[in-house]
Amino acid sequence: MNLELIKVARTNKKAALVLKNGQIVNVFSGVIETKDIAIEEGLVVGVGKYEGLEEIELNGKYVAPGFIDAHVHIESSMLTPPEFARIIMPKGTTAIIADPHEIANVNGVKGIRYLMDTAASTPLDVFMMIPSCVPATKFETSGAVISANDIELMKSEKNVTGLGEVMNYPLVLSGDLDIHTKIAIMQDKNVDGHAPGLTGSDLNAYILSGIKTDHECTTYQELEERVALGMYVLIREGSHTRNEEKLLHGFSVSNHHRLMFCTDDKHPEDIVREGHINYNVNLAIKNGISPILAIRMATINTAECYKLKGYGGIAPGYFADLIVFDDLNLIEPQMVFKKGQMVAKEGKALFTSKKFLNGYVTNTVKIKNESINLDLCLKHNVVHVIDLVPNNATTKKGIARVKVEEGKYGNDSSTDILKLAVIERHSFTGNVGLGLVRGYGLKDGSIAMTIAHDSHNLLVLGDNDSDMQLAIATIKKINGGIVVVHHHEVVEYLPLEVGGIMTNATAEFVIKKLNDISSITRMMGVKKVHEDPLLSLAFLSLAVIPELKLTDKGLFDVTKFAFIPIEAEEGVI
Repeated sequence: MNLELIKVARTNKKAALVLKNGQIVNVFSGVIETKDIAIEEGLVVGVGKYEGLEEIELNGKYVAPGFIDAHVHIESSMLTPPEFARIIMPKGTTAIIADPHEIANVNGVKGIRYLMDTAASTPLDVFMMIPSCVPATKFETSGAVISANDIELMKSEKNVTGLGEVMNYPLVLSGDLDIHTKIAIMQDKNVDGHAPGLTGSDLNAYILSGIKTDHECTTYQELEERVALGMYVLIREGSHTRNEEKLLHGFSVSNHHRLMFCTDDKHPEDIVREGHINYNVNLAIKNGISPILAIRMATINTAECYKLKGYGGIAPGYFADLIVFDDLNLIEPQMVFKKGQMVAKEGKALFTSKKFLNGYVTNTVKIKNESINLDLCLKHNVVHVIDLVPNNATTKKGIARVKVEEGKYGNDSSTDILKLAVIERHSFTGNVGLGLVRGYGLKDGSIAMTIAHDSHNLLVLGDNDSDMQLAIATIKKINGGIVVVHHHEVVEYLPLEVGGIMTNATAEFVIKKLNDISSITRMMGVKKVHEDPLLSLAFLSLAVIPELKLTDKGLFDVTKFAFIPIEAEEGVI
């Protein structure tokens, strides 16, 4: 202990900084009291009556601990960590639990280190969960493998907090040695779960394996069951998966200490427009949750779950990660402090983001040069289709009757069915999975992108092959990203040169491009029930979330955990 800090705490020496007369939200006692906060060497050294070499008069404004996102994929913002920090810190988020699962599926350990290195250049604290499932399943082709040995080697590195979401729950339940070895390596840290719909004895077995959290609850009954079995539940409110209002029906004063907030996947325009974790907090308050309890769920609950010593509270010895705001019922931070330094004011970051040019995370689109064969051969006209579920990563397994011309699928403009291709893009395998999607609404064109959870192969959707081929060629040309083709012309695109999933461009540039892409796709007929037209597509190859998905290896029935043919039984419709 630095004895000079003791002197400051005892008021025998002025603090470097004192925030005067703030209404302090005490997440330990559950009360709000007007006091001063003394800050020295990045720490809160005292709460009471203090004098400082520098003083900021708060005049009764509220002060709360900085918010912590309990589970987020930075890559889903399409921004690199420095730019991501620049837009979330003004919203009051001062630390995140990051799962670099997306970049790991493209670049493996090198991708994880890229995120670690770039995150270290920001004021934001980024705690890493080492991905457990790269690839997510054996039913797709990823760009890398994260082995148990890789996890062992990274386990003790600074800011590594545990094992990322264990998505392949069937392997856990079947006793797969590799996944259980990975879980065992991180037993003294945290192991995140991912178990949509799991219940009863299977949920018991999943928890018994050592898994501590779940962010995939979509009903309050799931929340209640998991908390009763000792899990922490991360209440998710992202861009596409918006579960909070339903889950809050399971909130109680008795169980709130096991509840936290996360965003998981949130686009930059939604962060700027709505907020980040402060949006989760405000939504909880709007739905009748006490502001103090909502703030606890965004701070101390997360810190205690993930064993983040010195985070999540305002008390002696805690880091001076603080937000200052006017309205307890609508939290819009006016000032944000990170370890005693003001990093944002009036919604603007007071720091700049740095660009990192790392060759090993660029040039990642590796598909064969010849034209991709998009012919969908059919034996008859009754087929399985992927039915979209608005604003959710889940889909339904549907049946449709389609047009067949000379043994191949033929688009019928009177239906809302589109061809989908998932093309392996990491190692020139030539794999192309083909399927059909219903409920999107796109007409006279194609959308292609290298954001396709979790292996991030090249996904292309369209109502004619020529536009799909042009979109594929453009993706190759820009080294990954998002491309929209309409009437045989590229009408908009966003380059994502970092792993095909992120860009070194500014948040403002990305937001403008995404807004333009969204507007164009609406003009092309994409239905308004899909709040985010791109996220509705990004999960179509995620073979761990029900019901029907498409990978580069074929059409995958998640409920059966097996590939199925495109043709359905002829007598079903």
